Amino acid sequence: MNGNDYLQKIGDLIAQNRQNRGMTQAQLASALGTSQSAVNRIESGKQNISLEMMARISEVLSHNIMTINSTGKLNFKVSGGRKLSGEIRIKTSKNAAVGLLCASLLNKGKTTLRRVARIEEVYRIIEVLNSIGVKTRWMDNNDLEITPPARLKLEDMDIEAAKKTRTVLMFLGPLLHQYDDFNLPFAGGCSLGTRTVEPHLVGLAAFGMDVIAETDHYHATVNPVTGDRTILLTERGDTTTENVIMAAALSPDTTTIRNASPNYMVQDVCFFLEKLGVKIEGIGTTTLKITGKSRIQKNVEYFPSEDPIEAMSFIAAAVVTDSEITIKRAPIEFLEIELATLAGMGLVYDLSEEYKADNGQTRLVDISIKQSKLKAAKDKLHALPFPGINMDNLPFMGLIATVAEGRTLVHDWSYENRAIYFTELTKLNANIELMDPHRVYITGPTKWKPADVVSPPALRPSVVVLLAMLAAPGESILRDIYSINRGYEELAERLNGLGAKIEVVQA
Repeated sequence: MNGNDYLQKIGDLIAQNRQNRGMTQAQLASALGTSQSAVNRIESGKQNISLEMMARISEVLSHNIMTINSTGKLNFKVSGGRKLSGEIRIKTSKNAAVGLLCASLLNKGKTTLRRVARIEEVYRIIEVLNSIGVKTRWMDNNDLEITPPARLKLEDMDIEAAKKTRTVLMFLGPLLHQYDDFNLPFAGGCSLGTRTVEPHLVGLAAFGMDVIAETDHYHATVNPVTGDRTILLTERGDTTTENVIMAAALSPDTTTIRNASPNYMVQDVCFFLEKLGVKIEGIGTTTLKITGKSRIQKNVEYFPSEDPIEAMSFIAAAVVTDSEITIKRAPIEFLEIELATLAGMGLVYDLSEEYKADNGQTRLVDISIKQSKLKAAKDKLHALPFPGINMDNLPFMGLIATVAEGRTLVHDWSYENRAIYFTELTKLNANIELMDPHRVYITGPTKWKPADVVSPPALRPSVVVLLAMLAAPGESILRDIYSINRGYEELAERLNGLGAKIEVVQA
């Protein structure tokens, strides 16, 4: 059977089960968060289908078109020890997408975001937006159209969807100029230890917002404060900075933000707001000067920039499997320190000439990773706010340390629990010494062995375990990969395109 025949048989099976459930193509598309034209192409056998999409279709139609375990959780079977090769194109940023979805609440016109990552985190935010009256429509090429109502129905918010993501906390900034009294559910997301929301509240208090933590929600009240203001953020956090920026965008006064995060997702929100007519000085620095508008109503389109953390994931995949691959459209501004650190450990790579992302701002390059013999870093590996090693890239730097000759100290100071997840690699025969909840010693090179591992309840550590399995000769199982689907689109399929062998299987 050739590939086209196989796709047609899958398409026929999907169409048959859809009809048996009395669903139209439009209804199935809505349930999947995709377009009717995409469902039509799938049922016509004219579109390749990712493992994740097959799983979602199976769940919606209550029919095992693909095999999932009895709990409905997906598992990966990884046949490791294979070399990777070829090229991979980086997709747009997950963290930029969720920030931009929140920022779209500032605009009473239609917002179109181009090539949005189709990931669980994005789906959860869309579910929350839909529940409060925002209309969203997926179009071809993963473009997403967002149309707000005249007034949001905050009382109808999908609480369960909201609790699954910390992003809902970034509704505070966009809503404070529009509503004087509202509730938001407590934020969820990854299990990385307690992270205080106090810096958000301190920054937003300058606009007259007061937030009280009730039993299961935040109660926000607003008594508007006008006039130019200077806000010193007590923490240079990405989401904190975005929240205050979005609050400033709907204030016609001038807001100066000091100790702002200049990280990639913050820059994306700023570039988007500039297209809406907000004046912002200092993008990419720790001091922002923002002159907002009292009302924003503009039909606008924006291209989110590429994801540096995804790029780092593929760098780690190449290094840990001792492979040579080319990573295309990597945002180099947010990878320079990581690459310089890895070069000091012996990594060999080539960079193309720089070119611009579709947002017209972000600098991109193609990175060609070469086979290299690495040695342990001379200094400890630790993250810092941009332009240091990114907090989300540190787990991948730690993974790379497992194949370097010598002993490396990894210090993950920003989260109480995340360093502990490095110990999951011991199940694959890595030499990991846990010193405390923030520090581990990693001794390499590792002689990898296959294992059966339950995914850590956090995005980056789960991907680290998956990539280690690619290096382990033999058959490994990674169970319950929802955390990975929160932040990566079609990761297994794309790794398979480089020569990996990852299947979705029954437990």
